[in-house]
Amino acid sequence: METTKTDILIIGGGLTGLTLAYYLKSINIKVKILEANNTVGGRIKTQYNTNQAPIELGATWLIDQQTNALALLKALDTPIFEQHYGNTAIYHPNQDQAAQLVQLPPNNAASYRVANGTYSIIKALEQKLDTNTIACNQIVQSIKLLPDGLEAKTKDVTYHCKHIVSTLPPLLFSKSITTEPALPIAIQDLLEHTHTWMHNSIRIGFTYKTPFWKAERSSGTIYSSGDIIQEFYDHSNTDESTFALSGFINASFSKYTKEERKNTALKQLQSYYGKQALDFESYAECVWENEKHTTVSSDSFLMPQTNNGHPLFQDSYLDNKLFIAGAETSPTFSGKMEGAISSAQFVFNKLKAIYK
Repeated sequence: METTKTDILIIGGGLTGLTLAYYLKSINIKVKILEANNTVGGRIKTQYNTNQAPIELGATWLIDQQTNALALLKALDTPIFEQHYGNTAIYHPNQDQAAQLVQLPPNNAASYRVANGTYSIIKALEQKLDTNTIACNQIVQSIKLLPDGLEAKTKDVTYHCKHIVSTLPPLLFSKSITTEPALPIAIQDLLEHTHTWMHNSIRIGFTYKTPFWKAERSSGTIYSSGDIIQEFYDHSNTDESTFALSGFINASFSKYTKEERKNTALKQLQSYYGKQALDFESYAECVWENEKHTTVSSDSFLMPQTNNGHPLFQDSYLDNKLFIAGAETSPTFSGKMEGAISSAQFVFNKLKAIYK
């Protein structure tokens, strides 16, 4: 088995892991990121098609109050633009009532999307890191406390390091990684009972050649309780040259096939827009419960936000050498991109104090 050494080992190449590595590089600390998937990004997932609008399938929106995220994007020279909702929305309360066009209340709080897709953040962070910082297809199976640090094992590599930062969703950590010695019962219980954002979400999107939903007496904003699509939004690109509709569908459709989900969604869109809705360029989807390196089934039902931002996530473990980070651990904007970045900043400040 191959053996390698680093100062800090980060488990997970999502927004928290990449941001933390970016911060640590600024103070010349040796970092290694282990990512279980064959690409980084975590719950930021954008489908790109040539000459078509990017389709967001994961984390998407930012607001003015998310100052850490906005500051990071500015530092990375990654522009944002305001989400277009329009003045009206298609509202479909249930299958027994027809959809109707309703007036949206004035929106004084803008929300923003990332120009050229949210995955632009991931690409910008990657470019800031040294070559070979990231190792993909590396699934950490165990962490062991040693007299001089920690040891983490994957199937074929043993990593020796001074500190480990897990950025996995807490429930996934509890189900997939063993520790020696065992973590305190309180944190074990917390890991097992923390809600994972996006765990049962399904996101889909269609690209189109024209934004027909911007016609008078129409809208690209959809709110429905009566069919497969629950929330849909205009996802045209920043310069309004390529066009898409994207959003969330009912989680119960996870048991259907991709083709069935697509066709059912198109039928609903056709009922709102007519046959022009069927003339799409491409379709993309992500059923998040099938992303085995992102989410895992809980032994009990967890309400959204259960234990997100719990104080125990701010502590360190295994002789203060193991940190539990990630979007769910942040006391502010848990589960959001802001939460992921705030968590990276929190752990960075702790590590900076140790290594100074």
